[in-house]
Amino acid sequence: MHITTRNPSSSFIFIYLILILLFQVVACAVIIDSDYNVSSDDEPVTEASSTRKRNCTRQPAIIDKLLNGTGYNKFRIPNDDGVHVQVEFWVQAITAINEITNDFEMDIYINEMWLDPALKFDHLNPCKQNLSVSHQVLERLWTPNSCFINSKFAEIHDSPFKNVFLMIYPNGTVWVNYRVNVKGPCDLSLELFPLDIQECHLIYESFNYNNQEVRMRWNEKTAIPVSVTNRIRLPDFELIKIEPTRVSAPYPAGIGDIFARTMLGVNALLAMIFQFGNIMRNLPRVSYVKAIDVWMLVSMTFIFLSLLELAIVGYKTKNDEGAKKKCPHKKLIDNFEASPAGLCRYEKRFMLPVERRSARWGGFVRFQVFHDFWNWSPEKIDRVSAILFPACFAIFNIVYWSYYYNKKLEKAAAMKLDEDRQSFP
Repeated sequence: MHITTRNPSSSFIFIYLILILLFQVVACAVIIDSDYNVSSDDEPVTEASSTRKRNCTRQPAIIDKLLNGTGYNKFRIPNDDGVHVQVEFWVQAITAINEITNDFEMDIYINEMWLDPALKFDHLNPCKQNLSVSHQVLERLWTPNSCFINSKFAEIHDSPFKNVFLMIYPNGTVWVNYRVNVKGPCDLSLELFPLDIQECHLIYESFNYNNQEVRMRWNEKTAIPVSVTNRIRLPDFELIKIEPTRVSAPYPAGIGDIFARTMLGVNALLAMIFQFGNIMRNLPRVSYVKAIDVWMLVSMTFIFLSLLELAIVGYKTKNDEGAKKKCPHKKLIDNFEASPAGLCRYEKRFMLPVERRSARWGGFVRFQVFHDFWNWSPEKIDRVSAILFPACFAIFNIVYWSYYYNKKLEKAAAMKLDEDRQSFP
């Protein structure tokens, strides 16, 4: 029988080699993991950076500090001098152009950017430099309330959630992006069909604020504020160009709403007549004029004069609109201003021979004041009336109450004098 024994020194060497191999494998894994961490964080994980991340303010806490307990009011304009809103459109697709209904439909991205100092959060040591939040937060912020004022239909895409992107920068800049489907008017002119060229317009503006409060401007940081993301192909049309323009159009306050002003004046006059008749029925008939009669008659006179002023304004407004239609075509430029109302009147003024006009106005030199008044614009007549009517009514009240109160004092004094005479004959 042969008995074989293993050399103890060779076994020890074998075990030692296995341990060295395992150590190298573990060390390699640690180095690979360390390299991965460095590349993923773009900076080595140190004790200082780890402490900074633990002490930074996270996004929910920043939103809570900005909107709760700070007096933030979404109904107040961020800047008393007005807000500058940068606008940019990305046209995704033009889906249809309908010749029957004279409209077109397209999908666009609307970008708006403005500065709201109340949302500044760089002093809060944020964990993220930019806050990307949901549309629920947008409902709690001030917005310029922009819309397509001439659109037939417009809505924000809702697939599967509301397509609104909101980002807030540390300095308080707000960037909002909407994905919108809009249907706008397209006044088709088919005189040159099938070689016609059509123009379709969309007007985007702040619905609630004027140019002094919100200034809508195309994005100055890009050369093409309205760009196309994809190639647009239409079956019956070929897209030639998309041209953005900026229009500053005046909105005359109250001038255009002649019907509502007329109804208000007529209702006020009818109410005064009804009240005066009610007073007359409940008082005895006398041959002299009472103080209440003077008050009611003068009040009705003021209302009648306001209706007369409204009739003059309506007549001149209608004439001005007709004159503007006869003026030459005006192209919308970057800083639009309506052509002076006197331009067309100037042309009409010299349509007649000079001798005829001289003969016509020669006998009315003494009515120069009335002639100058008739040449006033409707806006000027309204502005003067808004000051003149209240001032005259205030003067009437001063004179009325002073006169009749003095009459009352005189009568009271006379009655006291009579009593004194009866007491001491």
